[in-house]
Amino acid sequence: MTFSPVLSPRPNPPGTKMATNATAAKAKALAILNNSRAVPSPSVASTPGDGGLDLAEQMNDEVRRRFVSGTRLGEGTYAIVYSGHYRHDPSKLVAIKKIKLNADFKDGIAMDAIREIKFLSELSHPNIIQLHAVFSTKDQNISLVLEHLPLGDLEMLWKNHSISYGGADIKSWANMLCQAVWFCHENYVLHRDIKGNNLLISADGTVKLADFGLARSFADPGRDMTCNVITRFYRPPELLLGCRHYGGCVDVWSTGCVIAELAIREFFLPSETDIQQLSVICDVFGIPTEETWPGVSKLRHYEASFGAAAPKHPHGINYWKQRFPLLGEDGIDLLRGMLRMDPMKRLSATQVLQHPYWTNAPRPTKKENLPKQGGGEKTMGEDLKRRGGEIETGRLDKVARKLDFGAMKK
Repeated sequence: MTFSPVLSPRPNPPGTKMATNATAAKAKALAILNNSRAVPSPSVASTPGDGGLDLAEQMNDEVRRRFVSGTRLGEGTYAIVYSGHYRHDPSKLVAIKKIKLNADFKDGIAMDAIREIKFLSELSHPNIIQLHAVFSTKDQNISLVLEHLPLGDLEMLWKNHSISYGGADIKSWANMLCQAVWFCHENYVLHRDIKGNNLLISADGTVKLADFGLARSFADPGRDMTCNVITRFYRPPELLLGCRHYGGCVDVWSTGCVIAELAIREFFLPSETDIQQLSVICDVFGIPTEETWPGVSKLRHYEASFGAAAPKHPHGINYWKQRFPLLGEDGIDLLRGMLRMDPMKRLSATQVLQHPYWTNAPRPTKKENLPKQGGGEKTMGEDLKRRGGEIETGRLDKVARKLDFGAMKK
């Protein structure tokens, strides 16, 4: 496949092992995790002069000493986030996310943290937040050393009406997001919580996909997965109807919702309950039938949701042109392809990047010329302290439920 010049490079080839440094980071993270859970044995071999530390403990200490922790930026029930920097170079800034031990979880570590370590150590891409290192502390808490991203997130940006932007800017932000989603899917990873405040902005204007606490590998055919994922405003109709077999199409729907929000500068499909969310979606896209979505009536919640409902037809093209003028005809065509009700008809992440929207005028704004906002370290701390699926109190979508998982296989 030939990619257009507007698309970012592919750091790792799809379907292969990740870059060597990412593989090493994963091995180190898992070793540290295993060490943090283990009860020290009196027979563990150690090197003379190392104070009795075994090899894993020595390696962990070496990693921890590479970083200096600074100001506390934010604290939640799941994690505390600190500013930090490399000890040898104070100009190299990082964010240190200290995962709290919790007796409610096996080994005291939330599954969200294990997911985040696993997938961030496997994925290396310019538009995905970088995991620099993982280490444990003396009190057995796990700390993630993450990329320093000081310019807030995409949701904060479109909410800030003192910042003006146009179609070329939206195209640039949207392209960086779509590159990240494509790369995840090429490496068989579903993110399952794409939304504006999980898209953080680096100092040079690059958008970075963060918060892999709900991510999972693509399932084997026939294996059930949980439908209780993705923050409600961005959850596709098949999950609301109880679908337990799905792929990258769920992330594509969420990505389309984020692009729509950038264009209209408000939440595209807001609701207060799951039932209302389905109604809001159908107000725009119509009530699905076997003719428009083969197999939809077999989904678990279809009868309860639509059994006695009167037919409802989708909005026509005039609705899209009036509501999304900043996207232009190409952008509207792309958005509608990403937001098709039937997941089998929805564009894949690869098809999204092949769409002519990216190469037709206007050209996307260069990242260094994109409008920026202050954001600051405090905002970064607030963004990073949440666990997957967690919603800030006081937000419009505050009633979206917090998600709880028992295993990564769901």
